[in-house]
Amino acid sequence: MRFDDLFDDLESQLEAELGAERRDLEAEEERFRVGRLELRERIAAAPRALDLTLRGGGRLRLRRMALGRDWLNGVVLEGAPAETGAIVPLQAIAGIELDADGAAASVRPTAAEGDLQARLSFAFALRDLARRRAPVILEGALPVAGTIDRVGRDHLDLAVHEPGAHPRLGTVRSWRIVPFSAFDWVRLP
Repeated sequence: MRFDDLFDDLESQLEAELGAERRDLEAEEERFRVGRLELRERIAAAPRALDLTLRGGGRLRLRRMALGRDWLNGVVLEGAPAETGAIVPLQAIAGIELDADGAAASVRPTAAEGDLQARLSFAFALRDLARRRAPVILEGALPVAGTIDRVGRDHLDLAVHEPGAHPRLGTVRSWRIVPFSAFDWVRLP
């Protein structure tokens, strides 16, 4: 009888050890998975309403509508006039405030995106605004209003004019070359 107890005890110890080893392995795999996550993946898995702190110190609360390769698009909830559209390059984000549930959701595995939007760059999104001749305000340390004329890889040409005015010969004050790093987000009035 005591011999059976000994084997039962050894069996339960072995099961506990194997369980602990499996849990350690799973925890290590999770650390590796989280270590490979990029900001874009965290944003994709986070709640749609985001509280952003921008590199220039500004704060912006928006409802995410689209997420490109290196930018996000949304409707401003706070930080600018309500229902204003915004395009924010990911490089301009200094932090994202989330509650505990949002932070946990942002690291959960998500289905791999195969959509075209995930491959579109910030420059591509700005080229679309240039084609549409949409008036914009480049928000940052020194906000400037105008219409995007041309877009390079890391900069744009802006026809500077009053907000709401159309870029006509009499309304354009100057043309400005603006590096993407000079502004935090693009406001679509």
